Amino acid sequence: MIRHNRLLVAFHVIADALLGICAFIVAYALRFHTGVIPITKGLPPLTQYLNVVPFIAVLVPLGFHLQGLYRLRRGRSRVDDFFAVFVGSILAVVFGIVATLYVQTYFATDAAKISGTFEVSQLVWATFLVLNVILSFASRELVREVLERRWRAGIGLKRILIAGSGELGRLIADKILEHRELGYQIVGFVDDRATGDHLGYRGLPLLGTLDQASEITARESIDHLYVALPPEQHLRMIDLLESTSREMVDVKVVPDLLQVIALRARLEDLDGVPVINVNDVPLQGLNALVKRAIDIAISCTALLILALPLAVVALIVKISSRGPVFYRQERMGLDGKSFTIIKFRSMFNDAEQRTGPVWAVEDDPRVTPLGRFLRHSNIDEMPQLWNVVRGDMSIVGPRPERPHFVAQFKHKVPQYMLRHKVKAGLTGWAQVNGWRGNTPLDKRIEYDLYYIENWSVRLDLKIMWLTLLRGFFHKHAY
Repeated sequence: MIRHNRLLVAFHVIADALLGICAFIVAYALRFHTGVIPITKGLPPLTQYLNVVPFIAVLVPLGFHLQGLYRLRRGRSRVDDFFAVFVGSILAVVFGIVATLYVQTYFATDAAKISGTFEVSQLVWATFLVLNVILSFASRELVREVLERRWRAGIGLKRILIAGSGELGRLIADKILEHRELGYQIVGFVDDRATGDHLGYRGLPLLGTLDQASEITARESIDHLYVALPPEQHLRMIDLLESTSREMVDVKVVPDLLQVIALRARLEDLDGVPVINVNDVPLQGLNALVKRAIDIAISCTALLILALPLAVVALIVKISSRGPVFYRQERMGLDGKSFTIIKFRSMFNDAEQRTGPVWAVEDDPRVTPLGRFLRHSNIDEMPQLWNVVRGDMSIVGPRPERPHFVAQFKHKVPQYMLRHKVKAGLTGWAQVNGWRGNTPLDKRIEYDLYYIENWSVRLDLKIMWLTLLRGFFHKHAY
């Protein structure tokens, strides 16, 4: 298996380098030999661009390596692959521009500087970026298709043992069985309940107790051990990890997030005493500045592009029912501070004066006919782009809640207030995974906390893309 993975990584590296070179040469040809774009500064020779080819062959795999594309992992989604290829290609272009400028400035001769030996057109770089993303992603899709066919035929399957046959263990089993294209084969469970009965789950047997896990792992040639034990079995988990560490098996611990989740911890120093900050979040310092810059760029651009359509919506809201165009409501955001959210009015005027704050439900009689469409399509949320410009919200983050409900939830839902460690968002990880509207609150919190702990620019871009694909006209949007 290790040899197979190494060969596959080598194939990807070589393919990425060759496809990068092809994309660069084709970009040159499209720019200077198709006549689509007028040539104003003369026709550069192909040899000038061939001088840059060695840079491309190195920098494309380097950019992909920095995005983790060579850490092979079954279960990686197509969206993850696409954004990793996209960001890796951008890095390759940036590195290429910097490298060629550096070589021209410090290593080339004076004659080479004049002739522009390593000079590359900006349009060629832009075309190369597009082509490289298309070719590299297509090559990975081809490899994915070949591997999935092998796995469906029962070739190259990884054998799975699940420690814990309770709710968490059965959830893992369900997920693996639902995604047979991942190439996993569940051998069975180990659980201390096996001393009393051997009834399995979905045809999967209880093979023995936790103490027998090491023996079963060796006997059944297990590749992955999923530890899905409840928090109260913490000591048994430690014993299990120690016993299986002597076997050649990958151990994956599945936490019960609602009970044991801890945001990305950071070791601090208090006059020589080590202190672990379990509520540290990655969205600080430079990361927060980068996220804010992206928010401003996207929200301002969207407001300019959507100005006319939003004006039309505002006019329809005004003439369709009595009352103001916009609806303002207090919500809780970063650090538990309140702000006023802006939405297109979707309810009859003064509807909440009779009912007070209530949870949104399907077929809400307070909602106007137009408002029902606005809510279902999420168009009523679009004025919140102004909240993003003002800094009250971000494009991506946990959806903000009303203080009235926050006061109730923080006493009922573990870790609920941790979601206020980042700005509220127009869309979020919970929303694009279907946890919105009248869905279990604990699942939404679980996904919100995952987002906070694992924040990255790439995750934000992924959520924005998934919002465009599946975020509008959601069945729970009312």
